[in-house]
Amino acid sequence: MECRQGCAACCIYLSISSPIPGMPDGKPSGTKCIHLDQDLRCSIYETRPKVCRDFTAELLFCGKNADEAKSIMIELAK
Repeated sequence: MECRQGCAACCIYLSISSPIPGMPDGKPSGTKCIHLDQDLRCSIYETRPKVCRDFTAELLFCGKNADEAKSIMIELAK
């Protein structure tokens, strides 16, 4: 499965506890990653942190559409 264009649920609704470029304290759940561009694409995709590279888009996490992905990510972040 590939990421859906315009989704970015994992980059907004999941927290990251480790430092990432430009966010030395990590990223809280519900906070848009500073590296998402206006089209919700990762602006540092080629050099993204390991925590981001390790996340794999799959139906279990991403659901059947962006709305399902958002709901799943919000539940996971609780």
